[in-house]
Amino acid sequence: MKDITPTNGQFAMMQLPYERLGDTISQNTLSFHHGKHLKAYVDNLNKALPGSAFEGKSLQEIVRSSDGGIFNNAGQVLNHTMYFEQFSNSPRQMSDSFADQIKRDFGTFENLQKEMNQKGATLFGSGWVWLSIDSNKKLVITQNANADNPVRHGLIPLLTFDVWEHAYYLDYQNRRADYLADLWQHIDWPTVESRL
Repeated sequence: MKDITPTNGQFAMMQLPYERLGDTISQNTLSFHHGKHLKAYVDNLNKALPGSAFEGKSLQEIVRSSDGGIFNNAGQVLNHTMYFEQFSNSPRQMSDSFADQIKRDFGTFENLQKEMNQKGATLFGSGWVWLSIDSNKKLVITQNANADNPVRHGLIPLLTFDVWEHAYYLDYQNRRADYLADLWQHIDWPTVESRL
């Protein structure tokens, strides 16, 4: 995964490459989720860094070794950036080699979807469900609460679904499982694979 570095000591807001994601994520949801929630995490992180031990460090370095408020904001900047970047209204298909890796580790693509959706739907409270690769080059799915993510646990994150209510509540109310099922149609697989 490409690391994110600050410019002149500040992390920038990533720009959304779409205004909505079909009927899955509305412009209204994105205006709050990206325009307010992510912006607050970026602004809070930038305010906390000057004079700290993490000033000038890359986002992944901060996530790996910080705690408290700096970690909470850095983790959410990393998580949200990966989440928003992986989607498209004109998604591209995965490569044959990545499809083979999924088949090797999950049996079928449908098994991968089922496990990700189940772990996302059953994560208590707020957090993220991730597809990552471990040190043995095996694909694994994890649940991570709040701002936690695979980087903290020595994994390389590839794909993530945000299950904080602000990610889906305006469009799906309490139907988290439906939101998760609908996200798959917007995944841009070359973006996911570029994180390997």
